[in-house]
Parts: sequence; C-alpha cells; structure tokens
Amino acid sequence: MTAERIAIVHERFTEVAGSEHVVEQLALQWPGAEVYASIVRPEGVSPGLSRPPNATWLNPIYRRVLREKSYAPVMPLMPSAFRRLPIGDVQAVIASHHAFATQSVFATDAPVIAYVHSPARWAWDASLRAGEGGGALGAAILTGLAAIARRGETKAAPRLHTVVANSSAVAQRISEWWNREAVVVHPPVDTQGFTPDPGIEREDFFLLAGRLVAYKRPDLAIEAARLADVPLVVAGDGRAMKTCREIAGPKTTFLGRVSHDRLLDLHRRTRALLMPGVEDFGIVPVESMATGTPVIALDEGGAVDTVVPGVTGLHVAKGSDRQVAEGFASAMRDFDPSQFDATRIRAWAEGFSRDTFRRRMQEVVDATV
Repeated sequence: MTAERIAIVHERFTEVAGSEHVVEQLALQWPGAEVYASIVRPEGVSPGLSRPPNATWLNPIYRRVLREKSYAPVMPLMPSAFRRLPIGDVQAVIASHHAFATQSVFATDAPVIAYVHSPARWAWDASLRAGEGGGALGAAILTGLAAIARRGETKAAPRLHTVVANSSAVAQRISEWWNREAVVVHPPVDTQGFTPDPGIEREDFFLLAGRLVAYKRPDLAIEAARLADVPLVVAGDGRAMKTCREIAGPKTTFLGRVSHDRLLDLHRRTRALLMPGVEDFGIVPVESMATGTPVIALDEGGAVDTVVPGVTGLHVAKGSDRQVAEGFASAMRDFDPSQFDATRIRAWAEGFSRDTFRRRMQEVVDATV
C-alpha cells in the first residue's frame, strides 16, 4: 500500500477485459483511490476493485434509456463527461485511456498520468472503420465520432504530465499521432493463474485462443492450419465464428468459450499458441508463455515486445494476407518443439507479472509526485 492521494479514471466498465485488469491492479496499489468511469455496468467491473467505481451523468442514459444494449450512442458525449469529473484534492490522476479518458486532464489541476492502451486506432486509421458503420449513415456517424476522438486526443496530449504506453508499438503511435514521448510499462498478466505442469505431455495440435473478431485475424490462423494440414484447436467465440467455420480444414476443432481450467489445460498441452493479429500488447500469448508454451506470432504490434524469436517462440513476417497465412503454415509445418525450453519461456513470462506492473507504475507515480 502507498500513501499518495491518487484518482483513477477509466474509459468505461462495460466488460471485463485487459484494460479492466489494469485498473484492478492500479486500485490494489492505491487502495484509497477513487475510481471514475464514463459508464458502468456491474458485470463490467473487475471483482478485484475494493469499492464501486463512480459513474458520470451518462450512466442513467446508458443503463435505463439504452438498456445497456450499446454504448455507441453516448460516445459523442463522453469527452464532456470526462471534462466534468468531480475529481477532488489529489496528488495525481492516472487515466486508463482508449479514446476519451485523457479528457480528464481538463477536470483537475493535478498532474495526469495517461496509461495508454492505445490512442484511438479506429479514429486515426480509416481502414479500421471500413465496414463497421452499418451503411452510409452509420459510416458518416462513425467518421464524425473519429474526428471528435482525434481532436480530443490532440488537445489533451500536451497537457498530460506523463504518457505511459502498454507496448513499444503503442509508444510509436503516441509519437506519431500525439507528438509525445512515452515510457513503456507492459500491462499485468496473471502469471500465477497460468503455470506449467511438468506432468502433462504435449500433444499434436496448435492452439488459437481468444475472441474471434475480425481485427485479431483468426481467419489467417485457420487458413494457415488448412494449408499446413495440421491439427488446430480454436478456443473462443465471437462475431467471426461463422467465417472461421466456413474456411476451416478438416483438422480444425472449434470448442467455443471454455472455462479457465480447460483453457489452462489446452495451453499446457499444445505444441504452440498462434497469434496472427496485430495486438496493442496481447495478454493471451504471455499467458501461454507463462505455462511454458512457445508462441508463433506475427512480427508486429505487441508481439515484438513479448515474443523472443528462437527463445519464447517464432515471428512470422508481415505481408499480404496470403503471405502471412503461408508464413504461419510454414512455421507450423516445420515446428520443432525440442528447440524451446519451457523453463526459460516461463521465466521470461514472469517479467510481465502483476507485481512487476504495480512496481513499475509506482515508480512512474513517484517520479510525478
């Protein structure tokens, strides 16, 4: 525990994912901190928070009027909500940022430390908005929202005391889009919940785990397994499931969502985990490495930081979709487990632990206050 008076601002609590676990660890490090968010649904709050987060005036609209079906209609109002946060007398504010949370810099005179999961990629990169608007009107609305997000990030960036990126790739985006330098502090990974089991033998299959959504490119891994004619187990569900099933070869098995214990067992048994998409950081690959499992990953995004070629896994070169699929197919076809030491992989993963994250963030706050 530390004695600094800290406030924590989070984008939104609508589902428990990687960024919510970041906030959970921040709240554990500063247990007296008030936590604020634009909107909150109870199911989206990590159980590790010791007190309920404070929602803004947008929350009744989201929960009662929209009935939690979608938060998209309130997104244009989020910048205003963050600028009006009732942040009290604190020594520093930590803003957990995806798109609008850095607007809290206008709500306080205290120094603001932005922990940036990524600048709003969908706002800065038009290709990520393609096909997401649901027609001409939806596309126009999304384009307008992107302009709001870019303008807000640009105005807030110079006022931030410290910018923290969750990976080198995100630090590069911050430099390019915000014209700010960032220190890299990797997000916390549950290395205590993902552990090796020397008594379990590796089996003849590769693993794809996580949400099946377009930007994670599960299609590339599934196509690669078909090209290589190797067994692939897919643990996860999402909007891309139908497409993935349509292109899968006969040796690909879909399990849907699985329990933590089942997922842990899969990580311990697989030959290697596949990471075909560009992640800002990528929690799943580090969880897999924490079990001693090597990772085959695209040489881009967070995998540049987390996967060490020849030590904890392999990198597949960037290229066209066809080139990437063929690269993964070649890596799987020629994969030699004897080249990797599970103990060494586990030791590397421990460097991304929750304790390490909290210690690094404490150092950032100490340098601020």
